[in-house]
Amino acid sequence: MTYKYETCFKWINVVVDFILLDLILYAVYIIYDPNLMWAEIPATYRLKFLFMNLLWFFSSRVMGLYDNILTRDAYPTMQATAGTLAMFIVAPYVLALAVPEIQLPGDFFITSCIAFGVLLFCWKFSFLLIRKYRRRFWLNVKKVAIVGDGQTGTELYQYISENAHFGYQVECFFDNNLTEKAGEGMSFADNIAGFFNHIISKGITEIYSTLPKDEVEKIRGLMQEADNRLIRFKLVPDIDGFFNRNFVLDLYGYVPVLSHRNEPLENKANEIVKRIFDVAFSLSIIILILSWLVPIIGLIIKLDSRGPVFFKQLRSGKDNKPFYCLKFRSMSVNNDSDSKQATKGDARITKVGAFLRKTSLDELPQFINVLMGEMSVVGPRPHMLKHTKDYSVLIDSFMVRHFLTPGITGWAQVNGFRGETKETTAMSKRVEADLWYLENWTFLLDLKIIILTMWQSVKGHEKAF
Repeated sequence: MTYKYETCFKWINVVVDFILLDLILYAVYIIYDPNLMWAEIPATYRLKFLFMNLLWFFSSRVMGLYDNILTRDAYPTMQATAGTLAMFIVAPYVLALAVPEIQLPGDFFITSCIAFGVLLFCWKFSFLLIRKYRRRFWLNVKKVAIVGDGQTGTELYQYISENAHFGYQVECFFDNNLTEKAGEGMSFADNIAGFFNHIISKGITEIYSTLPKDEVEKIRGLMQEADNRLIRFKLVPDIDGFFNRNFVLDLYGYVPVLSHRNEPLENKANEIVKRIFDVAFSLSIIILILSWLVPIIGLIIKLDSRGPVFFKQLRSGKDNKPFYCLKFRSMSVNNDSDSKQATKGDARITKVGAFLRKTSLDELPQFINVLMGEMSVVGPRPHMLKHTKDYSVLIDSFMVRHFLTPGITGWAQVNGFRGETKETTAMSKRVEADLWYLENWTFLLDLKIIILTMWQSVKGHEKAF
Protein backbone atom coordinates (compact mmCIF):
# COMPACT_ATOMS: atom_id res chain seq x y z
CA MET A 1 0.00 0.00 0.00
CA THR A 2 1.02 3.58 -0.43
CA TYR A 3 0.56 4.98 3.04
CA LYS A 4 3.56 7.12 3.87
CA TYR A 5 2.58 7.11 7.57
CA GLU A 6 1.96 3.36 7.88
CA THR A 7 5.04 2.62 10.01
CA CYS A 8 4.54 5.78 12.05
CA PHE A 9 0.99 4.87 13.07
CA LYS A 10 1.94 1.27 13.66
CA TRP A 11 4.45 2.35 16.31
CA ILE A 12 2.00 4.86 17.76
CA ASN A 13 -0.42 2.01 18.35
CA VAL A 14 2.31 -0.20 19.82
CA VAL A 15 3.53 2.48 22.23
CA VAL A 16 0.05 3.56 23.34
CA ASP A 17 -1.02 -0.07 23.96
CA PHE A 18 2.00 -0.77 26.16
CA ILE A 19 1.62 2.54 28.02
CA LEU A 20 -2.02 1.71 28.76
CA LEU A 21 -1.06 -1.78 29.93
CA ASP A 22 1.66 -0.57 32.29
CA LEU A 23 -0.44 2.30 33.65
CA ILE A 24 -3.24 -0.15 34.42
CA LEU A 25 -0.84 -2.61 36.07
CA TYR A 26 0.58 0.13 38.30
CA ALA A 27 -2.86 1.59 39.08
CA VAL A 28 -4.28 -1.79 40.09
CA TYR A 29 -1.14 -2.48 42.14
CA ILE A 30 -1.56 0.65 44.25
CA ILE A 31 -5.35 0.25 44.56
CA TYR A 32 -4.77 -2.70 46.88
CA ASP A 33 -2.59 -0.52 49.10
CA PRO A 34 -2.39 3.28 48.40
CA ASN A 35 0.57 3.50 50.78
CA LEU A 36 2.65 1.68 48.18
CA MET A 37 2.30 4.51 45.65
CA TRP A 38 5.74 5.97 46.32
CA ALA A 39 7.35 2.76 47.57
CA GLU A 40 9.58 0.58 45.47
CA ILE A 41 7.67 -2.12 43.63
CA PRO A 42 8.64 -5.55 45.02
CA ALA A 43 10.75 -7.78 42.78
CA THR A 44 7.96 -10.35 42.48
CA TYR A 45 5.58 -7.76 41.03
CA ARG A 46 8.26 -6.35 38.72
CA LEU A 47 8.65 -9.84 37.28
CA LYS A 48 4.89 -10.13 36.85
CA PHE A 49 4.78 -6.74 35.10
CA LEU A 50 7.55 -7.88 32.76
CA PHE A 51 5.81 -11.19 32.14
CA MET A 52 2.53 -9.48 31.23
CA ASN A 53 4.32 -7.10 28.86
CA LEU A 54 6.02 -10.01 27.12
CA LEU A 55 2.69 -11.84 27.03
CA TRP A 56 1.01 -8.88 25.31
CA PHE A 57 3.89 -8.69 22.82
CA PHE A 58 3.53 -12.40 22.00
CA SER A 59 -0.28 -12.26 21.76
CA SER A 60 -0.25 -9.22 19.49
CA ARG A 61 2.31 -10.83 17.18
CA VAL A 62 0.35 -14.07 16.90
CA MET A 63 -2.94 -12.27 16.17
CA GLY A 64 -1.32 -9.72 13.81
CA LEU A 65 -2.75 -6.81 15.78
CA TYR A 66 -0.40 -4.22 14.29
CA ASP A 67 -0.44 -5.46 10.68
CA ASN A 68 -1.80 -3.05 8.02
CA ILE A 69 -2.74 -0.55 10.70
CA LEU A 70 -4.05 2.01 8.20
CA THR A 71 -5.51 -0.27 5.53
CA ARG A 72 -7.32 -2.94 7.51
CA ASP A 73 -11.05 -2.34 7.87
CA ALA A 74 -12.57 -1.46 11.24
CA TYR A 75 -14.26 -4.81 11.95
CA PRO A 76 -11.12 -6.97 11.35
CA THR A 77 -9.15 -4.46 13.46
CA MET A 78 -11.53 -4.84 16.42
CA GLN A 79 -11.61 -8.60 15.85
CA ALA A 80 -7.81 -8.74 16.04
CA THR A 81 -7.94 -6.62 19.21
CA ALA A 82 -10.46 -8.95 20.84
CA GLY A 83 -8.44 -12.01 19.80
CA THR A 84 -5.24 -10.57 21.22
CA LEU A 85 -6.97 -9.70 24.48
CA ALA A 86 -8.51 -13.19 24.71
CA MET A 87 -5.14 -14.85 24.19
CA PHE A 88 -3.55 -12.45 26.69
CA ILE A 89 -6.11 -13.50 29.32
CA VAL A 90 -6.18 -17.26 28.65
CA ALA A 91 -2.45 -17.86 28.13
CA PRO A 92 -1.31 -17.34 31.78
CA TYR A 93 -3.74 -19.96 33.03
CA VAL A 94 -2.58 -22.39 30.37
CA LEU A 95 1.09 -21.73 31.16
CA ALA A 96 0.39 -22.02 34.91
CA LEU A 97 -0.60 -25.64 34.38
CA ALA A 98 2.98 -26.38 33.33
CA VAL A 99 4.82 -23.80 35.46
CA PRO A 100 2.91 -23.00 38.69
CA GLU A 101 5.51 -20.42 39.72
CA ILE A 102 4.29 -17.94 37.08
CA GLN A 103 0.68 -18.04 38.15
CA LEU A 104 -0.61 -14.52 38.74
CA PRO A 105 -2.72 -13.43 41.72
CA GLY A 106 -6.33 -13.90 40.71
CA ASP A 107 -7.73 -10.52 41.82
CA PHE A 108 -4.75 -8.58 40.50
CA PHE A 109 -4.81 -10.29 37.10
CA ILE A 110 -8.58 -10.20 36.57
CA THR A 111 -8.91 -6.56 37.64
CA SER A 112 -5.99 -5.56 35.40
CA CYS A 113 -7.43 -7.40 32.39
CA ILE A 114 -10.90 -5.87 32.77
CA ALA A 115 -9.57 -2.33 33.14
CA PHE A 116 -7.03 -2.78 30.34
CA GLY A 117 -9.68 -4.28 28.05
CA VAL A 118 -12.04 -1.35 28.55
CA LEU A 119 -9.33 1.26 27.93
CA LEU A 120 -7.91 -0.69 24.99
CA PHE A 121 -11.23 -0.87 23.15
CA CYS A 122 -11.91 2.82 23.84
CA TRP A 123 -8.49 3.71 22.41
CA LYS A 124 -8.89 1.49 19.33
CA PHE A 125 -12.37 2.86 18.66
CA SER A 126 -11.07 6.42 18.97
CA PHE A 127 -8.18 5.69 16.61
CA LEU A 128 -10.50 4.13 14.02
CA LEU A 129 -12.85 7.10 14.27
CA ILE A 130 -10.00 9.55 13.72
CA ARG A 131 -8.61 7.40 10.91
CA LYS A 132 -11.98 7.37 9.16
CA TYR A 133 -11.96 11.14 8.67
CA ARG A 134 -8.23 11.74 8.38
CA ARG A 135 -7.02 8.80 6.32
CA ARG A 136 -7.18 10.72 3.04
CA PHE A 137 -4.65 13.21 4.45
CA TRP A 138 -2.27 10.35 5.31
CA LEU A 139 -2.25 9.04 1.76
CA ASN A 140 0.64 9.32 -0.62
CA VAL A 141 -1.61 9.10 -3.70
CA LYS A 142 0.03 7.56 -6.73
CA LYS A 143 -1.26 8.03 -10.24
CA VAL A 144 -1.09 4.77 -12.15
CA ALA A 145 -1.79 3.46 -15.63
CA ILE A 146 -3.19 0.04 -16.51
CA VAL A 147 -2.20 -1.62 -19.78
CA GLY A 148 -4.37 -4.50 -20.98
CA ASP A 149 -8.17 -4.55 -21.17
CA GLY A 150 -8.75 -8.25 -20.59
CA GLN A 151 -10.72 -9.53 -17.62
CA THR A 152 -7.74 -9.17 -15.28
CA GLY A 153 -7.13 -5.57 -16.34
CA THR A 154 -10.81 -4.68 -16.06
CA GLU A 155 -11.08 -6.22 -12.58
CA LEU A 156 -7.93 -4.39 -11.45
CA TYR A 157 -9.31 -1.10 -12.80
CA GLN A 158 -12.62 -1.61 -10.97
CA TYR A 159 -10.94 -2.63 -7.72
CA ILE A 160 -8.61 0.38 -7.61
CA SER A 161 -11.42 2.74 -8.60
CA GLU A 162 -13.72 1.39 -5.85
CA ASN A 163 -11.01 1.45 -3.15
CA ALA A 164 -9.56 4.94 -3.39
CA HIS A 165 -8.50 4.78 0.28
CA PHE A 166 -5.65 2.45 -0.75
CA GLY A 167 -3.91 5.44 -2.27
CA TYR A 168 -3.97 4.58 -5.98
CA GLN A 169 -5.64 6.62 -8.71
CA VAL A 170 -6.05 5.18 -12.21
CA GLU A 171 -5.18 8.06 -14.50
CA CYS A 172 -5.09 6.11 -17.78
CA PHE A 173 -6.43 2.76 -18.92
CA PHE A 174 -5.07 1.28 -22.17
CA ASP A 175 -6.13 -1.74 -24.17
CA ASN A 176 -3.73 -4.39 -25.51
CA ASN A 177 -2.81 -2.13 -28.43
CA LEU A 178 -1.88 0.75 -26.10
CA THR A 179 -4.97 2.74 -27.11
CA GLU A 180 -6.31 4.86 -24.28
CA LYS A 181 -9.83 3.60 -23.51
CA ALA A 182 -11.16 6.51 -21.48
CA GLY A 183 -9.14 9.26 -23.12
CA GLU A 184 -8.94 10.80 -26.57
CA GLY A 185 -8.57 7.50 -28.43
CA MET A 186 -4.86 8.05 -28.98
CA SER A 187 -2.79 5.05 -30.03
CA PHE A 188 0.92 4.70 -29.32
CA ALA A 189 1.27 1.15 -30.60
CA ASP A 190 4.08 2.03 -32.99
CA ASN A 191 5.70 4.64 -30.78
CA ILE A 192 6.59 3.49 -27.26
CA ALA A 193 8.48 6.74 -26.68
CA GLY A 194 5.32 8.71 -27.47
CA PHE A 195 3.36 6.43 -25.16
CA PHE A 196 5.70 7.18 -22.27
CA ASN A 197 5.72 10.90 -23.01
CA HIS A 198 1.94 10.81 -22.65
CA ILE A 199 2.26 8.82 -19.41
CA ILE A 200 4.74 11.29 -17.95
CA SER A 201 2.58 14.29 -18.94
CA LYS A 202 -0.19 12.80 -16.80
CA GLY A 203 2.10 12.58 -13.78
CA ILE A 204 1.91 8.77 -13.71
CA THR A 205 4.56 7.02 -11.61
CA GLU A 206 3.52 3.37 -11.95
CA ILE A 207 2.35 1.11 -14.78
CA TYR A 208 0.41 -2.11 -14.22
CA SER A 209 0.63 -4.49 -17.15
CA THR A 210 -2.11 -7.12 -17.47
CA LEU A 211 -1.12 -8.04 -21.01
CA PRO A 212 -1.40 -11.76 -21.85
CA LYS A 213 1.74 -13.89 -21.96
CA ASP A 214 1.72 -14.05 -25.79
CA GLU A 215 2.54 -10.30 -25.74
CA VAL A 216 5.90 -11.02 -24.14
CA GLU A 217 7.91 -8.80 -26.51
CA LYS A 218 5.62 -5.83 -25.89
CA ILE A 219 5.84 -6.43 -22.13
CA ARG A 220 9.64 -6.50 -22.27
CA GLY A 221 9.71 -3.29 -24.30
CA LEU A 222 7.43 -1.50 -21.85
CA MET A 223 9.43 -2.81 -18.90
CA GLN A 224 12.74 -1.65 -20.33
CA GLU A 225 11.45 1.79 -21.30
CA ALA A 226 9.78 2.20 -17.88
CA ASP A 227 13.17 1.58 -16.24
CA ASN A 228 14.77 4.15 -18.50
CA ARG A 229 12.07 6.71 -17.62
CA LEU A 230 12.19 6.02 -13.86
CA ILE A 231 8.62 4.72 -13.87
CA ARG A 232 7.87 1.65 -11.78
CA PHE A 233 6.56 -1.26 -13.84
CA LYS A 234 4.42 -3.98 -12.25
CA LEU A 235 3.38 -7.18 -13.99
CA VAL A 236 -0.02 -8.63 -13.07
CA PRO A 237 -0.20 -12.34 -13.99
CA ASP A 238 -3.32 -13.46 -15.82
CA ILE A 239 -4.63 -16.37 -13.74
CA ASP A 240 -8.22 -16.22 -14.93
CA GLY A 241 -9.59 -19.72 -15.32
CA PHE A 242 -7.41 -21.14 -12.56
CA PHE A 243 -8.61 -19.40 -9.41
CA ASN A 244 -12.03 -17.92 -8.64
CA ARG A 245 -11.14 -16.89 -5.08
CA ASN A 246 -8.43 -15.16 -3.10
CA PHE A 247 -5.07 -16.87 -3.33
CA VAL A 248 -1.75 -16.72 -1.51
CA LEU A 249 1.48 -15.67 -3.21
CA ASP A 250 4.89 -16.97 -2.09
CA LEU A 251 8.30 -16.43 -3.59
CA TYR A 252 10.73 -19.34 -3.93
CA GLY A 253 13.80 -17.35 -4.84
CA TYR A 254 12.63 -15.40 -7.90
CA VAL A 255 9.85 -17.87 -8.74
CA PRO A 256 6.30 -16.78 -7.78
CA VAL A 257 4.18 -19.64 -6.41
CA LEU A 258 0.40 -19.27 -6.06
CA SER A 259 -1.71 -21.26 -3.60
CA HIS A 260 -5.45 -21.29 -4.24
CA ARG A 261 -6.44 -21.20 -0.58
CA ASN A 262 -5.29 -19.58 2.63
CA GLU A 263 -4.64 -21.94 5.56
CA PRO A 264 -4.08 -20.01 8.82
CA LEU A 265 -3.24 -23.21 10.72
CA GLU A 266 -0.26 -23.80 8.44
CA ASN A 267 1.30 -20.99 10.47
CA LYS A 268 3.21 -22.73 13.28
CA ALA A 269 2.32 -20.04 15.82
CA ASN A 270 -1.40 -20.54 15.16
CA GLU A 271 -0.97 -24.31 15.36
CA ILE A 272 0.76 -23.99 18.75
CA VAL A 273 -1.96 -21.68 20.08
CA LYS A 274 -4.67 -24.12 19.01
CA ARG A 275 -2.84 -27.09 20.51
CA ILE A 276 -2.22 -25.32 23.83
CA PHE A 277 -5.91 -24.50 24.04
CA ASP A 278 -6.85 -28.10 23.15
CA VAL A 279 -4.64 -29.53 25.90
CA ALA A 280 -5.85 -27.04 28.53
CA PHE A 281 -9.52 -27.43 27.61
CA SER A 282 -9.47 -31.23 27.36
CA LEU A 283 -7.57 -31.56 30.65
CA SER A 284 -10.16 -29.36 32.35
CA ILE A 285 -13.05 -31.47 31.01
CA ILE A 286 -11.34 -34.76 31.91
CA ILE A 287 -10.45 -33.67 35.45
CA LEU A 288 -13.59 -31.69 36.31
CA ILE A 289 -16.26 -33.70 34.49
CA LEU A 290 -15.18 -37.07 33.09
CA SER A 291 -13.45 -38.10 36.34
CA TRP A 292 -16.84 -38.49 38.07
CA LEU A 293 -19.21 -38.72 35.08
CA VAL A 294 -17.63 -41.77 33.42
CA PRO A 295 -18.36 -44.14 36.37
CA ILE A 296 -21.97 -42.93 36.55
CA ILE A 297 -22.70 -43.15 32.81
CA GLY A 298 -20.72 -46.40 32.59
CA LEU A 299 -22.88 -48.00 35.27
CA ILE A 300 -26.11 -46.81 33.60
CA ILE A 301 -24.97 -48.13 30.20
CA LYS A 302 -24.12 -51.52 31.74
CA LEU A 303 -27.50 -51.74 33.47
CA ASP A 304 -29.34 -50.77 30.27
CA SER A 305 -27.74 -53.22 27.81
CA ARG A 306 -24.95 -55.71 27.38
CA GLY A 307 -21.65 -54.60 25.93
CA PRO A 308 -18.73 -52.29 26.65
CA VAL A 309 -19.09 -48.80 28.13
CA PHE A 310 -17.04 -47.22 25.37
CA PHE A 311 -17.49 -47.58 21.65
CA LYS A 312 -14.38 -47.09 19.53
CA GLN A 313 -14.36 -46.87 15.78
CA LEU A 314 -11.69 -46.29 13.16
CA ARG A 315 -12.22 -42.87 11.60
CA SER A 316 -10.33 -40.64 9.20
CA GLY A 317 -7.95 -38.25 10.96
CA LYS A 318 -5.59 -35.51 9.87
CA ASP A 319 -3.91 -36.30 6.53
CA ASN A 320 -6.45 -39.15 6.26
CA LYS A 321 -4.60 -41.22 8.85
CA PRO A 322 -7.05 -43.51 10.70
CA PHE A 323 -7.44 -43.36 14.47
CA TYR A 324 -9.78 -44.88 17.03
CA CYS A 325 -12.48 -42.34 17.89
CA LEU A 326 -13.99 -42.85 21.36
CA LYS A 327 -17.65 -42.46 22.37
CA PHE A 328 -19.96 -43.70 25.07
CA ARG A 329 -21.75 -46.70 23.58
CA SER A 330 -25.25 -45.60 22.58
CA MET A 331 -26.31 -48.65 20.55
CA SER A 332 -26.70 -52.32 21.19
CA VAL A 333 -23.73 -54.29 19.92
CA ASN A 334 -24.19 -54.87 16.15
CA ASN A 335 -22.25 -55.70 12.99
CA ASP A 336 -23.31 -52.60 10.99
CA SER A 337 -21.67 -49.90 13.09
CA ASP A 338 -18.75 -49.44 10.66
CA SER A 339 -20.91 -49.05 7.57
CA LYS A 340 -24.38 -47.79 8.50
CA GLN A 341 -25.18 -44.30 9.81
CA ALA A 342 -27.54 -43.79 12.73
CA THR A 343 -31.02 -42.79 11.56
CA LYS A 344 -34.07 -41.32 13.26
CA GLY A 345 -35.86 -44.11 15.11
CA ASP A 346 -32.87 -46.46 14.63
CA ALA A 347 -33.70 -49.74 16.43
CA ARG A 348 -30.04 -50.17 17.38
CA ILE A 349 -30.11 -47.14 19.69
CA THR A 350 -30.69 -48.04 23.34
CA LYS A 351 -32.90 -46.06 25.72
CA VAL A 352 -29.87 -44.60 27.49
CA GLY A 353 -28.16 -44.12 24.13
CA ALA A 354 -31.04 -42.00 22.86
CA PHE A 355 -30.56 -39.58 25.76
CA LEU A 356 -26.78 -39.54 25.36
CA ARG A 357 -27.05 -38.79 21.64
CA LYS A 358 -29.76 -36.16 22.10
CA THR A 359 -27.62 -34.26 24.60
CA SER A 360 -24.31 -35.03 22.78
CA LEU A 361 -22.97 -36.56 26.01
CA ASP A 362 -21.89 -39.60 24.00
CA GLU A 363 -19.13 -37.44 22.46
CA LEU A 364 -17.45 -36.52 25.77
CA PRO A 365 -14.85 -39.36 25.71
CA GLN A 366 -13.41 -37.72 22.60
CA PHE A 367 -11.68 -35.23 24.89
CA ILE A 368 -9.29 -38.14 25.53
CA ASN A 369 -8.64 -38.17 21.76
CA VAL A 370 -8.01 -34.42 21.96
CA LEU A 371 -5.50 -34.81 24.78
CA MET A 372 -3.69 -37.51 22.77
CA GLY A 373 -3.48 -35.19 19.76
CA GLU A 374 -5.72 -37.31 17.53
CA MET A 375 -8.51 -34.73 17.59
CA SER A 376 -9.05 -31.05 18.34
CA VAL A 377 -11.86 -29.42 20.29
CA VAL A 378 -12.95 -27.66 17.08
CA GLY A 379 -12.51 -29.02 13.57
CA PRO A 380 -14.25 -31.05 10.87
CA ARG A 381 -16.11 -34.06 12.26
CA PRO A 382 -14.27 -37.32 11.54
CA HIS A 383 -16.10 -39.82 9.34
CA MET A 384 -15.94 -43.60 9.36
CA LEU A 385 -13.48 -44.95 6.81
CA LYS A 386 -16.17 -46.28 4.46
CA HIS A 387 -17.86 -42.89 4.21
CA THR A 388 -14.54 -41.17 3.53
CA LYS A 389 -13.91 -43.61 0.69
CA ASP A 390 -17.43 -43.24 -0.74
CA TYR A 391 -17.78 -39.46 -0.52
CA SER A 392 -14.25 -38.73 -1.76
CA VAL A 393 -15.44 -40.03 -5.16
CA LEU A 394 -18.77 -38.21 -5.13
CA ILE A 395 -17.82 -34.75 -3.78
CA ASP A 396 -15.12 -32.46 -5.15
CA SER A 397 -12.58 -31.28 -2.55
CA PHE A 398 -13.99 -33.69 0.05
CA MET A 399 -10.49 -34.83 1.04
CA VAL A 400 -9.30 -31.24 1.63
CA ARG A 401 -11.04 -31.27 5.03
CA HIS A 402 -8.42 -33.81 6.12
CA PHE A 403 -5.74 -31.12 6.05
CA LEU A 404 -7.14 -30.28 9.50
CA THR A 405 -7.20 -32.25 12.73
CA PRO A 406 -10.79 -33.51 13.18
CA GLY A 407 -12.83 -31.95 15.96
CA ILE A 408 -15.48 -32.78 18.54
CA THR A 409 -17.53 -29.92 17.13
CA GLY A 410 -17.10 -27.67 14.12
CA TRP A 411 -18.40 -24.84 11.97
CA ALA A 412 -20.56 -27.27 10.00
CA GLN A 413 -22.20 -28.64 13.15
CA VAL A 414 -23.15 -25.26 14.66
CA ASN A 415 -24.63 -24.26 11.29
CA GLY A 416 -26.97 -27.26 11.24
CA PHE A 417 -24.97 -29.59 9.00
CA ARG A 418 -24.79 -32.51 11.40
CA GLY A 419 -26.26 -35.96 11.89
CA GLU A 420 -27.43 -38.25 9.12
CA THR A 421 -26.58 -37.37 5.51
CA LYS A 422 -29.19 -39.07 3.35
CA GLU A 423 -28.27 -37.11 0.22
CA THR A 424 -24.96 -36.09 -1.30
CA THR A 425 -26.07 -32.43 -1.19
CA ALA A 426 -26.25 -32.61 2.63
CA MET A 427 -22.65 -33.83 2.80
CA SER A 428 -21.60 -31.20 0.24
CA LYS A 429 -22.93 -28.47 2.53
CA ARG A 430 -20.98 -29.95 5.43
CA VAL A 431 -17.78 -30.07 3.35
CA GLU A 432 -18.32 -26.49 2.18
CA ALA A 433 -18.58 -25.34 5.81
CA ASP A 434 -15.46 -27.31 6.76
CA LEU A 435 -13.47 -25.72 3.94
CA TRP A 436 -14.64 -22.25 5.00
CA TYR A 437 -13.39 -23.00 8.51
CA LEU A 438 -10.03 -24.19 7.14
CA GLU A 439 -9.54 -20.92 5.24
CA ASN A 440 -10.88 -18.55 7.91
CA TRP A 441 -9.67 -20.04 11.20
CA THR A 442 -9.07 -17.71 14.11
CA PHE A 443 -8.84 -18.38 17.83
CA LEU A 444 -11.96 -16.26 18.34
CA LEU A 445 -13.83 -18.39 15.79
CA ASP A 446 -13.00 -21.50 17.82
CA LEU A 447 -14.35 -19.85 20.98
CA LYS A 448 -17.51 -18.82 19.12
CA ILE A 449 -18.07 -22.39 17.88
CA ILE A 450 -17.60 -23.80 21.39
CA ILE A 451 -20.12 -21.35 22.85
CA LEU A 452 -22.66 -22.10 20.10
CA THR A 453 -22.15 -25.84 20.63
CA MET A 454 -22.81 -25.53 24.35
CA TRP A 455 -25.95 -23.50 23.66
CA GLN A 456 -27.24 -26.04 21.14
CA SER A 457 -26.56 -28.87 23.59
CA VAL A 458 -28.70 -27.11 26.21
CA LYS A 459 -31.63 -26.30 23.92
CA GLY A 460 -31.34 -29.52 21.90
CA HIS A 461 -30.94 -30.03 18.16
CA GLU A 462 -33.46 -31.64 15.82
CA LYS A 463 -30.73 -33.58 14.01
CA ALA A 464 -29.28 -35.02 17.21
CA PHE A 465 -30.51 -38.61 17.34
